[in-house]
Amino acid sequence: MFTCRGAENAFKVRLSIRTALGDKAYAWDTNEEYLFKAMVAFSMRKVANREKTEISHVLLCNVTQRVSFWFVVTDPSEKHTLPAVEVQEAIRMNRNRINNAFFLNDQTLEFLKIPSTLIPPTDPPVPIWIIIFGVIFCIVIVAIILLILSGIRQRRRKDKGPSEVDDTEDKCENTITIENGIPCDPLDTKGGHVNDAFMTE
Repeated sequence: MFTCRGAENAFKVRLSIRTALGDKAYAWDTNEEYLFKAMVAFSMRKVANREKTEISHVLLCNVTQRVSFWFVVTDPSEKHTLPAVEVQEAIRMNRNRINNAFFLNDQTLEFLKIPSTLIPPTDPPVPIWIIIFGVIFCIVIVAIILLILSGIRQRRRKDKGPSEVDDTEDKCENTITIENGIPCDPLDTKGGHVNDAFMTE
């Protein structure tokens, strides 16, 4: 029978259930120990060549009331413990699953010799280069639309220009000038103006 505490390839675990859950804290008993063993065995079965790991291969010892204990994982023959590197790899890969099983996190469920790992970033469903290309394409389309609209506005201004000049000239021609208090008709510079004084009978 293996002894856990201080043994080779042994790991110490410390749980802060009351700190994490407060009034909803549960009691640590044999059922919780069984769940922990099951989660460790589950994690070990994810490692290559360790698919035959069973719950009975996970051993706990030195369990304290403040919920701390040691554990080791034995091989199927139960003649020696599995290397610490393999156990670390298994725990690190399935850390979130273990935490969720006990409603805890990396700070309230501590594997003292196994550093916590950050959650791997999720890959976006669309590659980044496609997103960048889409943004640039949209900018180009908006720029082209703005250029077309500005060209249409300039053409409209050019088309309106001569008619406005003619209108102003017509207005000037139709205005009546007043000289010495007597209204005078403006000269018709385009069609000419007949002077009655020089007309012969």
